[in-house]
Amino acid sequence: MRTGPLTVFVAGLVHETNSFSPLPTSMRSFTNDLRHFGGDPATLARARVLPAYGDLFTVAERHGDRVIDGPTAGAQPSGPAPRGVYEGLRDALLADLKAAMAAERVDMVVLTLHGAMVAQDYPDCEGDLLTHVRALVGPDMPVGVTLDLHGNATRAMVDSGAVIIACKEYPHIDFLARMEELYTILSAMARGGPKARTHIRKVPVMGLFGTTEQPMRGFVDRLASYEGRDGVLSVSMMHGFIWSDTEHTGAAVLAVSDGSDLAAVDRVLATIAADFQAIVTAAPLQERLPLDQAVDKAVGLMGSGKPVVLADSSDNPGGGAACDSTFVLRALLDRGVQDVALGMIWDPQAALIAADAGVGAELPLRIGGKVGPLSGDPVDLEVTVTAVRDDIRQRGLATDGDDPIGLAVALRAGTWDIVLNSTRQQTFSPGCFTELGIDLSAKALVVVKSTQHFRATFDAISSATVYCDAPGSLNMNLGALPYRHLRRPIWPLDPVS
Repeated sequence: MRTGPLTVFVAGLVHETNSFSPLPTSMRSFTNDLRHFGGDPATLARARVLPAYGDLFTVAERHGDRVIDGPTAGAQPSGPAPRGVYEGLRDALLADLKAAMAAERVDMVVLTLHGAMVAQDYPDCEGDLLTHVRALVGPDMPVGVTLDLHGNATRAMVDSGAVIIACKEYPHIDFLARMEELYTILSAMARGGPKARTHIRKVPVMGLFGTTEQPMRGFVDRLASYEGRDGVLSVSMMHGFIWSDTEHTGAAVLAVSDGSDLAAVDRVLATIAADFQAIVTAAPLQERLPLDQAVDKAVGLMGSGKPVVLADSSDNPGGGAACDSTFVLRALLDRGVQDVALGMIWDPQAALIAADAGVGAELPLRIGGKVGPLSGDPVDLEVTVTAVRDDIRQRGLATDGDDPIGLAVALRAGTWDIVLNSTRQQTFSPGCFTELGIDLSAKALVVVKSTQHFRATFDAISSATVYCDAPGSLNMNLGALPYRHLRRPIWPLDPVS
């Protein structure tokens, strides 16, 4: 048995690819968001804010182990990456891993990935990367992976021999717990314990399934009951990412076992798959209303003393949308709804114009509607600039981390407060508003460009949440999407037994 501190190589490559996004993915996309070169202290602090990646350092320190800091890259969701971009990032990671192994003993490898990255000629980037990693490190090196539950799990990922664990919660508030779970399994292997293996069972469904409300809340709670017995070490329910057009798209159950009872693992996989499929196909888990109906419902709920939150989920940049659509903005203005805060609209040009005008300036401003047809038409408003900042960092997926939102301005139009910013990012927390001096408690309605992650912080200050399925890149009318590679049948496009 190995004793003493372990040496852990960590690296990451995170991109949730929307095959239908109007925005391309380039090397600049990663450089602007996060491209950390292993060992570079200037970018390490930013990299450690990433969920799972930063958590690895925290867990390793608790164990008294040493971390070799490898390269990691992440970009906001957008379209498929060019072949050369993916290969360049992959090969840089592999080169650092090879160099680390040549210089000293590496006891285990931990990779923080997403699970839904697609590039030209690579419909399964994670599977390809893990195959290359395994070829480099050999059959016995413990390799572990954390995934976002919105990844599309594949046979190639599993066949790499990696121990794969995904977050269980949506919003993703449990990455630290999942990293602790993964680290415990890998370190036991590195010290000579049983060789864990990952198993997969695909489920022919796809969709968006929040875990804050029943029946998904109960389903997630039940997952833990399968762990720690019959050789099952961990289970993960992959929801899939529905806007990735690949043959792998869809849900899957992953189980990590010690190999002692494969029949029991099969039963667990089948039971969880049947439970999940029955829940999600029985009835809509979250009511996502067409634009007019969502506005009607939100207006009807206003006046309780706390603001209603209206989620403009179709324009969520966290899924690949442009984040500059105006459909909800225009509908609310046409209805004459008052006391509204709306943000964040990604409009670097308008934000710069307002910032240059300065706080207190009154000016006509053309807002949003710039990227393409799914952004709608620009909206012209007479606004007053109430705040300008370029140093705001909102709480992101990492519970103790933060993400810069770039140059941001607050605009007042009547009883409206609108936030424009220059770094494309979904609204995770109220700080996007409050840091610009907007008092959300004084608002009747708060519109956020997010799908589900906002609930981790907005639920405490709101009276109700309304999900709006407006036109946009993430509209839930999946039958209208031009899928070419999706494996059928799959629910909700097809009946499944």
